[in-house]
Amino acid sequence: MNTGIVLLNFGEPPEPDRDIVVEYLTNIFYNNADLEDAATDEEARERSRELARRRAPGLIEEYEEIGGSPLNEQSRAQATLLEETLEERGHDVETYVGMQFLEPYIDDAVSQAAADGIDHLIGLPIYPLCGPSTTVAALEELRESVDARDDWDVEVDEITGWHRHPTYNRLRADAIATFVDEQGLELTEDGTTLVFSAHGTPQHYLEEGSRYVIYVEEYCETIASLVGVDDYELGYQNHENRDIPWTEPDVETLIEDLETDRVVVDPVSFMHEQSETLSELDDDLREEATDVGLEFHRVPIPHDDPRFGAVLADLLEPFVADFGPDYYGFRQCQCRDEPGTMCLNAPLRPVGEPSGDR
Repeated sequence: MNTGIVLLNFGEPPEPDRDIVVEYLTNIFYNNADLEDAATDEEARERSRELARRRAPGLIEEYEEIGGSPLNEQSRAQATLLEETLEERGHDVETYVGMQFLEPYIDDAVSQAAADGIDHLIGLPIYPLCGPSTTVAALEELRESVDARDDWDVEVDEITGWHRHPTYNRLRADAIATFVDEQGLELTEDGTTLVFSAHGTPQHYLEEGSRYVIYVEEYCETIASLVGVDDYELGYQNHENRDIPWTEPDVETLIEDLETDRVVVDPVSFMHEQSETLSELDDDLREEATDVGLEFHRVPIPHDDPRFGAVLADLLEPFVADFGPDYYGFRQCQCRDEPGTMCLNAPLRPVGEPSGDR
Protein backbone atom coordinates (compact mmCIF):
# COMPACT_ATOMS: atom_id res chain seq x y z
CA MET A 1 0.00 0.00 0.00
CA ASN A 2 1.21 3.51 -0.79
CA THR A 3 0.46 5.54 2.33
CA GLY A 4 0.21 9.30 2.42
CA ILE A 5 -0.17 11.44 5.53
CA VAL A 6 -1.69 14.90 5.35
CA LEU A 7 -0.77 17.12 8.29
CA LEU A 8 -3.65 19.57 8.53
CA ASN A 9 -3.25 23.07 9.85
CA PHE A 10 -4.66 26.57 9.87
CA GLY A 11 -2.21 28.34 7.60
CA GLU A 12 -1.08 31.94 7.97
CA PRO A 13 0.35 34.60 5.64
CA PRO A 14 4.15 34.30 5.57
CA GLU A 15 4.38 38.02 4.74
CA PRO A 16 2.16 41.09 5.34
CA ASP A 17 0.74 41.27 1.81
CA ARG A 18 -2.73 42.88 1.85
CA ASP A 19 -4.27 40.69 -0.85
CA ILE A 20 -3.04 37.52 0.82
CA VAL A 21 -4.23 38.65 4.25
CA VAL A 22 -7.70 39.54 2.92
CA GLU A 23 -7.94 36.17 1.14
CA TYR A 24 -6.90 34.41 4.34
CA LEU A 25 -9.40 36.27 6.52
CA THR A 26 -12.24 35.88 4.01
CA ASN A 27 -11.72 32.11 4.05
CA ILE A 28 -11.81 32.03 7.85
CA PHE A 29 -14.96 34.11 8.13
CA TYR A 30 -16.74 32.15 5.42
CA ASN A 31 -15.80 28.87 7.12
CA ASN A 32 -17.61 30.15 10.22
CA ALA A 33 -20.51 31.79 8.37
CA ASP A 34 -23.07 29.71 10.27
CA LEU A 35 -22.34 31.85 13.34
CA GLU A 36 -24.56 34.48 11.71
CA ASP A 37 -27.78 34.21 9.75
CA ALA A 38 -27.41 34.70 6.01
CA ALA A 39 -30.25 34.25 3.54
CA THR A 40 -27.99 33.05 0.70
CA ASP A 41 -24.50 31.73 0.13
CA GLU A 42 -23.56 34.93 -1.71
CA GLU A 43 -24.75 36.97 1.25
CA ALA A 44 -22.54 34.89 3.53
CA ARG A 45 -19.57 35.35 1.20
CA GLU A 46 -20.07 39.11 1.03
CA ARG A 47 -20.34 39.31 4.81
CA SER A 48 -17.09 37.33 5.04
CA ARG A 49 -15.36 39.75 2.66
CA GLU A 50 -16.68 42.70 4.68
CA LEU A 51 -15.33 41.28 7.95
CA ALA A 52 -12.02 40.48 6.24
CA ARG A 53 -11.57 44.02 4.93
CA ARG A 54 -12.38 45.39 8.38
CA ARG A 55 -9.92 43.10 10.19
CA ALA A 56 -7.12 43.22 7.59
CA PRO A 57 -5.36 46.48 8.57
CA GLY A 58 -4.82 45.37 12.17
CA LEU A 59 -3.61 41.92 11.16
CA ILE A 60 -1.29 43.33 8.51
CA GLU A 61 0.23 45.52 11.20
CA GLU A 62 0.74 42.44 13.38
CA TYR A 63 2.48 40.56 10.57
CA GLU A 64 4.69 43.57 9.85
CA GLU A 65 5.75 43.62 13.50
CA ILE A 66 6.59 39.91 13.63
CA GLY A 67 8.01 39.71 10.09
CA GLY A 68 5.29 37.42 8.76
CA SER A 69 4.07 34.18 10.26
CA PRO A 70 6.51 31.26 10.69
CA LEU A 71 3.64 28.77 10.96
CA ASN A 72 3.93 27.36 7.41
CA GLU A 73 7.69 26.92 7.63
CA GLN A 74 7.42 25.18 11.01
CA SER A 75 4.63 22.95 9.64
CA ARG A 76 6.83 21.78 6.77
CA ALA A 77 9.67 21.06 9.19
CA GLN A 78 7.36 18.94 11.33
CA ALA A 79 6.19 17.01 8.25
CA THR A 80 9.83 16.24 7.39
CA LEU A 81 10.54 15.20 10.99
CA LEU A 82 7.53 12.86 10.96
CA GLU A 83 8.55 11.26 7.66
CA GLU A 84 12.08 10.69 8.95
CA THR A 85 10.82 9.24 12.23
CA LEU A 86 8.48 6.80 10.50
CA GLU A 87 11.24 5.82 8.09
CA GLU A 88 13.49 5.01 11.05
CA ARG A 89 10.70 2.74 12.29
CA GLY A 90 10.56 0.94 8.96
CA HIS A 91 7.53 2.68 7.45
CA ASP A 92 7.75 4.16 3.96
CA VAL A 93 5.26 7.04 3.69
CA GLU A 94 4.76 10.35 1.91
CA THR A 95 3.87 13.39 3.99
CA TYR A 96 1.91 16.43 2.83
CA VAL A 97 0.94 19.71 4.44
CA GLY A 98 -2.60 20.99 3.88
CA MET A 99 -3.87 24.31 5.22
CA GLN A 100 -7.47 25.29 5.85
CA PHE A 101 -7.24 28.95 4.95
CA LEU A 102 -4.20 29.60 2.79
CA GLU A 103 -1.87 27.86 0.34
CA PRO A 104 -1.01 25.07 0.30
CA TYR A 105 -4.72 24.33 0.74
CA ILE A 106 -6.00 20.94 1.87
CA ASP A 107 -7.30 20.34 -1.63
CA ASP A 108 -3.79 20.98 -2.98
CA ALA A 109 -2.38 18.29 -0.68
CA VAL A 110 -5.11 15.84 -1.71
CA SER A 111 -4.46 16.54 -5.40
CA GLN A 112 -0.76 15.86 -4.95
CA ALA A 113 -1.46 12.64 -3.04
CA ALA A 114 -3.75 11.44 -5.81
CA ALA A 115 -1.13 12.29 -8.44
CA ASP A 116 1.47 10.37 -6.43
CA GLY A 117 -0.64 7.22 -6.55
CA ILE A 118 -1.44 7.14 -2.84
CA ASP A 119 -4.03 4.46 -2.04
CA HIS A 120 -4.14 4.93 1.75
CA LEU A 121 -4.54 8.48 3.06
CA ILE A 122 -4.38 9.51 6.71
CA GLY A 123 -5.46 12.93 7.92
CA LEU A 124 -3.89 14.28 11.11
CA PRO A 125 -4.66 17.84 12.28
CA ILE A 126 -1.78 19.45 14.15
CA TYR A 127 -4.16 20.94 16.69
CA PRO A 128 -3.34 19.63 20.16
CA LEU A 129 -6.89 20.26 21.42
CA CYS A 130 -9.83 19.15 19.28
CA GLY A 131 -12.21 21.94 18.25
CA PRO A 132 -15.06 22.21 15.75
CA SER A 133 -13.66 24.97 13.50
CA THR A 134 -10.14 23.54 13.53
CA THR A 135 -9.77 19.76 13.91
CA VAL A 136 -13.26 18.72 12.84
CA ALA A 137 -13.59 21.26 10.02
CA ALA A 138 -10.16 20.38 8.60
CA LEU A 139 -10.99 16.68 8.46
CA GLU A 140 -14.39 17.38 6.91
CA GLU A 141 -12.65 19.39 4.20
CA LEU A 142 -10.14 16.58 3.63
CA ARG A 143 -12.92 14.03 3.22
CA GLU A 144 -14.91 16.30 0.88
CA SER A 145 -11.83 16.83 -1.27
CA VAL A 146 -11.22 13.08 -1.52
CA ASP A 147 -14.88 12.29 -2.26
CA ALA A 148 -14.90 14.83 -5.08
CA ARG A 149 -12.42 12.63 -7.01
CA ASP A 150 -14.55 9.83 -8.44
CA ASP A 151 -11.63 8.16 -10.18
CA TRP A 152 -9.47 7.77 -7.06
CA ASP A 153 -9.83 4.55 -5.06
CA VAL A 154 -8.27 5.46 -1.73
CA GLU A 155 -8.76 4.29 1.84
CA VAL A 156 -9.03 7.19 4.29
CA ASP A 157 -8.35 7.25 8.03
CA GLU A 158 -8.80 10.31 10.23
CA ILE A 159 -7.27 11.16 13.61
CA THR A 160 -8.80 13.87 15.78
CA GLY A 161 -8.03 14.50 19.47
CA TRP A 162 -4.53 13.62 20.69
CA HIS A 163 -3.67 16.01 23.54
CA ARG A 164 -3.65 13.08 25.99
CA HIS A 165 -0.56 11.52 24.42
CA PRO A 166 1.84 11.16 27.39
CA THR A 167 4.98 12.23 25.52
CA TYR A 168 3.20 15.32 24.24
CA ASN A 169 2.25 16.27 27.80
CA ARG A 170 5.79 15.59 28.96
CA LEU A 171 7.45 17.76 26.31
CA ARG A 172 5.03 20.64 27.03
CA ALA A 173 5.68 20.38 30.77
CA ASP A 174 9.43 20.27 30.11
CA ALA A 175 9.15 23.39 27.96
CA ILE A 176 7.62 25.26 30.88
CA ALA A 177 10.13 23.91 33.40
CA THR A 178 13.12 24.72 31.17
CA PHE A 179 11.86 28.23 30.46
CA VAL A 180 11.23 29.18 34.09
CA ASP A 181 14.64 27.80 35.06
CA GLU A 182 16.31 29.90 32.34
CA GLN A 183 14.41 32.96 33.58
CA GLY A 184 15.48 32.32 37.17
CA LEU A 185 11.88 31.87 38.32
CA GLU A 186 10.04 29.48 40.62
CA LEU A 187 6.44 28.64 39.72
CA THR A 188 5.60 27.90 43.34
CA GLU A 189 7.08 31.16 44.63
CA ASP A 190 4.67 33.71 46.08
CA GLY A 191 3.96 36.42 43.56
CA THR A 192 4.42 34.15 40.53
CA THR A 193 1.34 32.88 38.69
CA LEU A 194 1.19 30.31 35.91
CA VAL A 195 -1.37 31.38 33.30
CA PHE A 196 -2.54 29.05 30.57
CA SER A 197 -3.75 30.88 27.47
CA ALA A 198 -6.00 28.88 25.14
CA HIS A 199 -7.39 29.90 21.78
CA GLY A 200 -10.99 30.97 22.33
CA THR A 201 -14.05 29.63 20.57
CA PRO A 202 -17.60 30.98 20.11
CA GLN A 203 -20.06 29.82 22.76
CA HIS A 204 -22.28 28.72 19.88
CA TYR A 205 -20.04 25.71 19.30
CA LEU A 206 -20.08 24.75 22.97
CA GLU A 207 -23.86 24.96 23.03
CA GLU A 208 -23.94 22.61 20.05
CA GLY A 209 -21.96 20.04 22.02
CA SER A 210 -18.29 20.81 21.43
CA ARG A 211 -16.06 19.36 24.16
CA TYR A 212 -13.27 21.85 23.47
CA VAL A 213 -13.41 23.57 26.87
CA ILE A 214 -13.47 20.21 28.63
CA TYR A 215 -10.31 19.23 26.79
CA VAL A 216 -8.63 22.55 27.58
CA GLU A 217 -9.44 22.31 31.28
CA GLU A 218 -8.30 18.70 31.69
CA TYR A 219 -5.10 19.42 29.77
CA CYS A 220 -4.23 22.46 31.91
CA GLU A 221 -4.90 20.52 35.11
CA THR A 222 -2.58 17.75 33.91
CA ILE A 223 0.27 20.05 32.86
CA ALA A 224 0.02 22.00 36.11
CA SER A 225 0.40 18.72 38.00
CA LEU A 226 3.41 17.75 35.92
CA VAL A 227 5.20 21.02 36.75
CA GLY A 228 4.22 20.82 40.42
CA VAL A 229 1.73 23.69 40.51
CA ASP A 230 -1.51 23.53 42.50
CA ASP A 231 -2.89 26.97 41.68
CA TYR A 232 -2.96 28.37 38.15
CA GLU A 233 -5.17 30.49 35.91
CA LEU A 234 -6.77 29.83 32.53
CA GLY A 235 -7.84 32.48 30.04
CA TYR A 236 -8.93 32.45 26.40
CA GLN A 237 -7.66 34.40 23.41
CA ASN A 238 -10.94 35.46 21.84
CA HIS A 239 -11.41 36.99 18.39
CA GLU A 240 -14.61 38.97 18.72
CA ASN A 241 -15.02 40.11 15.13
CA ARG A 242 -18.71 39.23 15.28
CA ASP A 243 -21.13 40.37 17.96
CA ILE A 244 -21.43 36.93 19.55
CA PRO A 245 -20.33 35.52 22.94
CA TRP A 246 -16.98 33.73 23.22
CA THR A 247 -15.30 31.60 25.86
CA GLU A 248 -14.61 33.16 29.25
CA PRO A 249 -12.62 34.47 30.92
CA ASP A 250 -10.89 36.53 28.28
CA VAL A 251 -7.14 36.33 28.96
CA GLU A 252 -6.69 40.13 28.85
CA THR A 253 -9.37 40.63 31.52
CA LEU A 254 -7.85 37.82 33.55
CA ILE A 255 -4.43 39.45 33.50
CA GLU A 256 -5.83 42.84 34.52
CA ASP A 257 -7.54 41.37 37.59
CA LEU A 258 -4.71 39.18 38.88
CA GLU A 259 -3.23 39.94 42.28
CA THR A 260 0.33 38.80 41.70
CA ASP A 261 3.77 40.18 40.82
CA ARG A 262 4.53 38.26 37.64
CA VAL A 263 2.91 35.90 35.19
CA VAL A 264 4.34 32.96 33.27
CA VAL A 265 2.07 32.47 30.25
CA ASP A 266 1.90 29.16 28.41
CA PRO A 267 -0.05 29.04 25.10
CA VAL A 268 -1.82 25.69 25.27
CA SER A 269 -3.71 25.55 21.95
CA PHE A 270 -0.73 25.79 19.63
CA MET A 271 2.11 23.65 18.32
CA HIS A 272 3.60 26.48 16.23
CA GLU A 273 4.66 30.04 16.77
CA GLN A 274 2.20 32.26 14.94
CA SER A 275 0.43 35.61 15.20
CA GLU A 276 -1.56 34.44 18.24
CA THR A 277 1.69 33.88 20.15
CA LEU A 278 4.17 36.34 18.63
CA SER A 279 1.74 39.27 18.46
CA GLU A 280 -1.32 38.67 20.64
CA LEU A 281 0.73 37.40 23.57
CA ASP A 282 4.25 38.79 23.14
CA ASP A 283 3.03 42.28 22.23
CA ASP A 284 -0.61 42.86 23.21
CA LEU A 285 -0.84 40.77 26.38
CA ARG A 286 2.63 41.83 27.51
CA GLU A 287 1.48 45.46 27.21
CA GLU A 288 -1.65 44.69 29.25
CA ALA A 289 0.46 43.06 31.95
CA THR A 290 3.00 45.89 32.04
CA ASP A 291 0.22 48.48 32.32
CA VAL A 292 -0.99 46.86 35.55
CA GLY A 293 2.53 46.45 36.94
CA LEU A 294 3.15 42.76 36.20
CA GLU A 295 6.33 41.11 34.98
CA PHE A 296 5.49 39.14 31.85
CA HIS A 297 7.11 35.88 30.76
CA ARG A 298 5.86 33.75 27.85
CA VAL A 299 6.83 30.10 27.35
CA PRO A 300 8.06 29.42 23.78
CA ILE A 301 6.20 26.81 21.74
CA PRO A 302 8.34 23.62 21.57
CA HIS A 303 7.58 23.20 17.86
CA ASP A 304 11.05 21.84 17.10
CA ASP A 305 11.33 19.47 20.07
CA PRO A 306 12.65 16.24 18.48
CA ARG A 307 10.23 14.25 20.64
CA PHE A 308 7.34 15.72 18.69
CA GLY A 309 8.27 13.53 15.74
CA ALA A 310 7.82 10.51 17.99
CA VAL A 311 4.44 11.81 19.20
CA LEU A 312 3.14 12.11 15.64
CA ALA A 313 4.65 8.77 14.64
CA ASP A 314 3.00 7.08 17.63
CA LEU A 315 -0.37 8.50 16.61
CA LEU A 316 0.02 7.25 13.05
CA GLU A 317 1.70 3.90 13.63
CA PRO A 318 -1.46 1.76 14.09
CA PHE A 319 -2.80 3.07 10.79
CA VAL A 320 0.53 2.75 8.99
CA ALA A 321 1.44 -0.69 10.38
CA ASP A 322 -2.17 -1.90 10.07
CA PHE A 323 -3.01 -3.08 13.58
CA GLY A 324 -6.02 -2.25 15.71
CA PRO A 325 -5.88 1.42 16.78
CA ASP A 326 -7.59 0.54 20.07
CA TYR A 327 -4.33 -1.18 21.09
CA TYR A 328 -2.84 2.31 21.38
CA GLY A 329 -5.90 3.69 23.15
CA PHE A 330 -7.78 5.02 20.12
CA ARG A 331 -11.57 5.04 20.17
CA GLN A 332 -14.26 6.15 17.76
CA CYS A 333 -14.28 9.96 17.89
CA GLN A 334 -17.36 11.59 19.41
CA CYS A 335 -16.65 15.08 18.09
CA ARG A 336 -16.61 13.74 14.52
CA ASP A 337 -18.71 10.59 14.70
CA GLU A 338 -17.84 9.21 11.28
CA PRO A 339 -16.51 5.72 10.47
CA GLY A 340 -12.72 5.73 10.34
CA THR A 341 -12.34 8.77 12.60
CA MET A 342 -10.43 7.90 15.77
CA CYS A 343 -9.13 9.82 18.79
CA LEU A 344 -7.54 9.46 22.21
CA ASN A 345 -10.28 11.48 23.93
CA ALA A 346 -13.29 9.18 23.72
CA PRO A 347 -14.25 7.06 26.76
CA LEU A 348 -13.50 3.35 26.85
CA ARG A 349 -16.12 1.13 25.23
CA PRO A 350 -18.45 -0.81 27.54
CA VAL A 351 -17.34 -4.32 28.49
CA GLY A 352 -18.33 -6.79 25.79
CA GLU A 353 -18.68 -4.22 23.02
CA PRO A 354 -16.70 -5.05 19.83
CA SER A 355 -13.29 -3.40 19.58
CA GLY A 356 -14.01 -1.61 16.30
CA ASP A 357 -10.76 -2.63 14.61
CA ARG A 358 -10.31 -1.27 11.13
